[in-house]
Amino acid sequence: MSGMFFHNLRLGATSLRRNPLLTALMIMSIGFGVAASMVTYAVFRAVSGDPIPQKSAQLFVPQIDNRGPQYNRHGEPPDALNYTDAMALMRAHKAPRQTLLFQVGLSVMPDDAQRMPFKAVGYATFSDFFNMFDVPFQYGQGWGPGQDESREPVVVISRALNQKLFGGANSVGREITMDDRHYRIVGVTENWDPKPRFFDMFSGNAYAMPAQVYIPFNYAVAQRFDTYGNNNCGSDGKRGDDWGSWLHGECVWVSAWVELDTAAQAEAYRQYLDGYAREQRAAGRFNWPPNNRLRDVAAWLDYEHAVPPESRISLSLALGFLVICLVNTIGLLLAKFMRRAPEIGVRRALGASRADIYRQFLAEAGMVGLAGGVLGLVLTGLGMFGIGLVFEPQIAQLARMDVSLVLLTLVVAIAATVLAAFYPTWRAAQVQPAWQLKSN
Repeated sequence: MSGMFFHNLRLGATSLRRNPLLTALMIMSIGFGVAASMVTYAVFRAVSGDPIPQKSAQLFVPQIDNRGPQYNRHGEPPDALNYTDAMALMRAHKAPRQTLLFQVGLSVMPDDAQRMPFKAVGYATFSDFFNMFDVPFQYGQGWGPGQDESREPVVVISRALNQKLFGGANSVGREITMDDRHYRIVGVTENWDPKPRFFDMFSGNAYAMPAQVYIPFNYAVAQRFDTYGNNNCGSDGKRGDDWGSWLHGECVWVSAWVELDTAAQAEAYRQYLDGYAREQRAAGRFNWPPNNRLRDVAAWLDYEHAVPPESRISLSLALGFLVICLVNTIGLLLAKFMRRAPEIGVRRALGASRADIYRQFLAEAGMVGLAGGVLGLVLTGLGMFGIGLVFEPQIAQLARMDVSLVLLTLVVAIAATVLAAFYPTWRAAQVQPAWQLKSN
C-alpha cells in the first residue's frame, strides 16, 4: 500500500513538472487564498476566545436599572453600577465571592531622583478580585478582607512594573510612592492580561495595555480618587457639584462581579437583585419595575460586542476569497487532467481501475496543496506585519504566528485542494479507454 502511495506521488510530481506555469498558477492561487484566510483568522481567534475558560460559567456581571426606561438603550440597564447600588451588593454579600472595581491612573515616583515620574494605570478593587479571576503571582499575594475594611494603603503591582522599579527582585514589603502617597507592596503578579479584558468592558479596555497596579477599593474612595475610566451620568450628564454628590448620585462608574458556582446560586442572586430593586421602588428611589440582568462571561462579551465587527467582516471576505481561489483551482485542475485523457485511456486499458486514477490524481492535488500551504505560510508571516493597516494596533498585536496556526495553514491548504480536485478527478476517471485508443 505504501509503495503504491509513493508511486502515485512520483507520477504526480512528474505530471506537475510537465507544465510548470500551470502548476505555479495553482500553487499561487491556493497560497494567496489560504494566507488571506489565516491572517484574518489569527485576529478573529485572538479576539473571540474565552479569556477565562476554567471559570467563565461561574463569573457574572450584575446590572441594576437605576435610571428608568426613558433613559435606557433598547430596554437594557446601564453597563455599570453607581456607588450606592454597588456598595449595597457588597454589604449584602449574597455571593460566595464578589468584587467591585474601577480604573485608576496614578503617578509613580521612582526612588531614583534622576528618573522622571510616570503614569501607572490599574484598578481599585476588593480582595476577592485575585481569587475570582485566578490572578497568578510571581511574589506574595493579594491583600485580605481585613485590609479592605481598614482601608490600608497596600498595593499589588505587575511583574513589568516590578522589573522597572526593582529590577525584578522580590519587592514584597517594600514601599512605592504614587500621587504623593506611600503604599506597601503585598504582591507582584505574573504576566497576566486576559484578552479581551472581560472584567472591564465598561471602560472600553478590552484590548488595552496590561494593568500595572491594584489598590483597595475602600482606600481609593476614602482618598477621593476619581475614576480613570468611564463615568456615565445619563442623558442629563449631571455629575454633581462636589465629591459627595457625585459619589452618592446616579452616575454609573463601578463594575461589579460575583462568583456563583451553581445554577441555583445564580437563580437566587437574580431573585435578590429583583428584591433589591423592589425595595428601592418602595423607598421612592425607583418608580419603575425591576429591570436587572445577571450575565456570565460569555453572555457579557456577546452583549458588549467584544469581537470587533471588522474582524468578522474581514474573515468573511477572506473566506470568500479562498472559495474563489478554489474555484480557479478546480478549473485549472480540470483543464490539466482532461488534457491527459489519452494517458488515462492507456492506463485503463492496461488494467488500472478508476480507484487507481482517483488515488493518482488526488495525490497530485495533495502535492499542489502542500506547496500552496508552504507558500501560504510565507504569505501569512508577511501578512502579520500588515494587520495594523486594517485593525487597531491593540487588536493587531494580539495576532500570533504559532505552531497551531502553522499546522492549520498546511491542513487547510491540503484539504481544500484535495476537495477541489474531486470533480476534476471524477471527470478524468470517466474517460472511456476504448474511445481514447480508437481516436488516438
